[in-house]
Amino acid sequence: MTASSSHALRAHSFNAAAAQYAAARPSYPPALLDAVEDLAGRPLAGARVVDVGAGTGISSAVLRVRGARVVGVEPGEGMAAEFHRGLPEVPVVRGDGNALPFADGSADFVTYAQSWHWTDPERAVPEALRVLRPGGALALWWNTTAPDVPWSERQRERIQHHLGFDAIGGRAGEAPRAAIEALDEPLDLAARSVAWSRHVPVDTHLANIGSHSMFLVRDDDESAAFLAEERDRLLAEFPDGSVEECYVVELLVAVAP
Repeated sequence: MTASSSHALRAHSFNAAAAQYAAARPSYPPALLDAVEDLAGRPLAGARVVDVGAGTGISSAVLRVRGARVVGVEPGEGMAAEFHRGLPEVPVVRGDGNALPFADGSADFVTYAQSWHWTDPERAVPEALRVLRPGGALALWWNTTAPDVPWSERQRERIQHHLGFDAIGGRAGEAPRAAIEALDEPLDLAARSVAWSRHVPVDTHLANIGSHSMFLVRDDDESAAFLAEERDRLLAEFPDGSVEECYVVELLVAVAP
């Protein structure tokens, strides 16, 4: 399998697991949206926001709570259907960041939550700048597993051993930032990190792990066996059946000229 076909397979793998994704994946803290507004130099309330790679609507929901006028953009049929089920009052259109279905200068923000790495920066950056009004902002963010949490670090090592590489942890913004800065006309990116956590049942935590593309494209029995073993380990460590997932949201913001 070529790198491009593997990438496409992973990108489309979410559609069959959209309900699991919506139920188990973490949301984003209010402090993240504070940071977006601070770096963008403008409020989200009343702003027209194009939320690209919106998935099941996790980011669109928090943007809407902040008062933004959101439209979601999602290429996957299953994910878009789940978005519509969860946020029937928010429009969602089929498309991706490489060719945005919007008029020039029509958005105050173009956002990518957990999705920029599925784009081609050489196409997605010009598209975002085309759609943004002057002074509008491109905002990219990722929930990443916080470092220095002992049980989580041990789990990350087990996942890395199982998959052959670290598909879940790490500084997610580093590679996209390098790709953007390597463009002929790079954006001036500002960065911010926001720490937060959530308490969830062990089974929700495991469903979150299993909703990542590198688990979704693997053999079902193999993934199920790993997650079952992981459940036993976690319940031995957390007899009350609850874990605290600790995150650092990595945020990049660029203001359009």
